Amino acid sequence: MSAIVDFLKGAGDDEAGRNVFEVVAMSDQQIETTHDFIQWLFPLDQPSGANRRAPVLTADDVQAIHASGLAQIALAAGTDRMAAFYQSNGHWRVAQDHNHLRITRIIRSLRLLRGPGEAEDFRQLILRLDERAGRPVSMGSRQHWENA
Repeated sequence: MSAIVDFLKGAGDDEAGRNVFEVVAMSDQQIETTHDFIQWLFPLDQPSGANRRAPVLTADDVQAIHASGLAQIALAAGTDRMAAFYQSNGHWRVAQDHNHLRITRIIRSLRLLRGPGEAEDFRQLILRLDERAGRPVSMGSRQHWENA
C-alpha cells in the first residue's frame, strides 16, 4: 500500500508526521499558514507545482481510495473542513490568492477520488461565497475552477 492511501485510511502520516485526523482538526490559522497539507488531504495524479515532495497518485492508488470506506470518510471530512474554512474566512475573496490554487486542487481531487457530484457541490459552494462577496475573485480563477 502507498503512503497516500495509508494516510487517507488513517493508518499513516504525511511527510510532516501528521495523520489525517490531525490535518482535519487543524485550526483556521493553521490551515492558512501551513502549505504542505493540502496535497495529502486532496491528492492528485499529477505532480504539485508548489510541493515537489507531495504524493502523486497512481492508478492503483485511485482504485484503492475508491474502494476504501475509510479513505472516502477522510475525504468527506476534509471536504467539510475546507468548506467550513472558506465559509468562515473571507480573506481569500480577492482577485488573486493562494487559496484559489487550493480550491482548484480540491475540486480536481474530489472529481478524481469521490466523483463529479462531490466536486461540483464544492465548486458551487465556492462560487456562491464569491457571488455573495460581489464576485471579487478573478475570472481566471473562476475559469480554473470550472475546468477542474
